[in-house]
Amino acid sequence: MKTHLQPANPNEQSDTLLVFLPGAYLKPDEFEREGFIDAVRERHLAADALLVDADVSYYYEQTLSDRLHTEVIEPQRAKGYKSIWLVGISIGGFGALIHELARPGSVDGIVALAPYLGRRVLGAEIKKAGGLRAWQAPTGPQPDEEPDRKLWPFFQQYLEAKPSKNLPPLYLGFGLEDRFASNHKLLADALPPGRVFTTEGGHDWPQWRQLWRNVLDVLPLPAAGRSPKQTITQSQVTPPRARTATPWAIAA
Repeated sequence: MKTHLQPANPNEQSDTLLVFLPGAYLKPDEFEREGFIDAVRERHLAADALLVDADVSYYYEQTLSDRLHTEVIEPQRAKGYKSIWLVGISIGGFGALIHELARPGSVDGIVALAPYLGRRVLGAEIKKAGGLRAWQAPTGPQPDEEPDRKLWPFFQQYLEAKPSKNLPPLYLGFGLEDRFASNHKLLADALPPGRVFTTEGGHDWPQWRQLWRNVLDVLPLPAAGRSPKQTITQSQVTPPRARTATPWAIAA
């Protein structure tokens, strides 16, 4: 996977890394164009940003989790990052979640903005049962091995009175008119207060920008100057890109 590092401080490495996963057919540099990196810097947070070119083909081939772990997470841990958060939009949010399914406890937090959460038919079954608090996950052989069949039982862990210490904090943001909003609302009911953010509108950058800024205001990230640093070499840094328009489409 190709990655692009945008450090909080050009001369120092922070202890915290935000790993950004784009939506389907989006490019990682659109996080820069749409102000996601600027929002981190405006808040003077000691958190570096790593933009990952997670092509949609990785999801179709079901190689996303392995590649993300071996090509991104493990190498960044080896470089000294003590806290790693996954930040995903649409299918990128789905990628962050299925990575946690495959590698429990390997990251320190997840931000899922307008995430694809699997097939609507499964969400409809959960809603009919009365929501995640009432739904009983089926046992025995399943009709298929699609990851969303494991995703909803995973979300139920957030309902436990004392969730596992290895369960990363999960922050959810979505537009109330988003085409995936029905499933988002089911997940929202399972999360603690202060972990769910909504805005008017649908599945598009204006909503995602607003949601990211709202979530970023409450994320437990260190402020600049409060954590030990390591020197960053110039070869690690990707120069800022021009804020030019890029045609895109979402197909999650």
